[in-house]
Amino acid sequence: MDRGFLKAGNPRTLLAAFLYFDVSFMVWVLLGPLGIAISHDLHLNSGQKGLLVAMPVLAGALLRVVAGALVDHYGPRRVAIGMQSFVIAGLSATWVLAPHSYAGLFPVAFVLGVAGASFAVALPLASGWYPPQYQGTALGIAGAGNSGTALASLFAPGLAALYGWTNVFGLATLPLVLVLCAFIYLAKEPPRRPSAGLVAWLPVLKKADCWALMFFYGVTFGGFVGLASFLTIYFNDQYGLSPAVAGSCTALVVFAGSFIRPLGGALADRIGGERALCILYGAATVIFGLIGFGLPTIWLAFPAFFAGMLVLGLGNGAVFQLVPTRFAQQVGILTGLVGMSGGVGGFYLASSLGAARQATGSYSLGFLAFAGIALVALVCVSICRRSWNKPADAHGCDTTGLSAIS
Repeated sequence: MDRGFLKAGNPRTLLAAFLYFDVSFMVWVLLGPLGIAISHDLHLNSGQKGLLVAMPVLAGALLRVVAGALVDHYGPRRVAIGMQSFVIAGLSATWVLAPHSYAGLFPVAFVLGVAGASFAVALPLASGWYPPQYQGTALGIAGAGNSGTALASLFAPGLAALYGWTNVFGLATLPLVLVLCAFIYLAKEPPRRPSAGLVAWLPVLKKADCWALMFFYGVTFGGFVGLASFLTIYFNDQYGLSPAVAGSCTALVVFAGSFIRPLGGALADRIGGERALCILYGAATVIFGLIGFGLPTIWLAFPAFFAGMLVLGLGNGAVFQLVPTRFAQQVGILTGLVGMSGGVGGFYLASSLGAARQATGSYSLGFLAFAGIALVALVCVSICRRSWNKPADAHGCDTTGLSAIS
């Protein structure tokens, strides 16, 4: 790390942004690791399980737009405090009311979605303190909070077995309260923040490149967060692993996908984002195609999912290496749009796996469909590569780094 980085911004606020992002992402996917206990208690079928664990992912994606607008008006520190307080109150109410119906869990999914919208708050909080030459490093540190998704898989199933799944919502408030106290003490409003508002999104949405980047990230981060939400249920159902062991296996593959992400940006810097994505989408097509055709034991499945998560994590970094390259003057807007599309992709994957199991008795069709989508992404990025590598276009070629955010 450049020594100038430590003097250029506000390390205390950067730490606060990371901690807030980390515990928020932990809570965002909480229904996935708890899905086994919830489904046994409420007698849910596979389709209901898939939809339930996917709903917080979709809510988080859509609420990122609202959170981004609030940040523009009130500042990221104030919005983070308000959102964290709302999530704590919502989880506390869930713990007290102990909902024991399928419909009663959808308001809980909305509360968890508010935690997922932290993406649109933590990153502007970190970014606003650092000059352009340190944006990639600052956003990479703050964005490492996506590793919080692994914490839920690691601890939630075991806690549910010991104390019951409704009590896990109450226990989850403890780290949230601690981080909120630390956040209030450490974080300061940045001296600068974007103020374009949602109206500025409309011209960007008219550009084909915007939709291409949204689709690419919908595949990579959508695959990552969809699997992070659903794999505990999958390992338990498909291979008979206990909830705790299934959660540990999920945590390992999620950690791999989280921490490999900055290397995806570095790979894209070295060989080009389009070329990197061609390689990674090709690998994803093969890996998830093999999973879809069936792997008979966990000893074969676990390495396949581990490799698949590595590929998706690298792809996340590679996509965001392209954002400032294609839209040098609209990085903030693209970050919001592309991030939202990633959440929508995660909703699709988690819900489609449950629907496939319900309709056919197997998860194969869901994974084969995802492999097919990765193949379509490979074709699209190959087409984009030919056009984007032509001499300078209207978008400019500023490569200010955003290669490690989530």
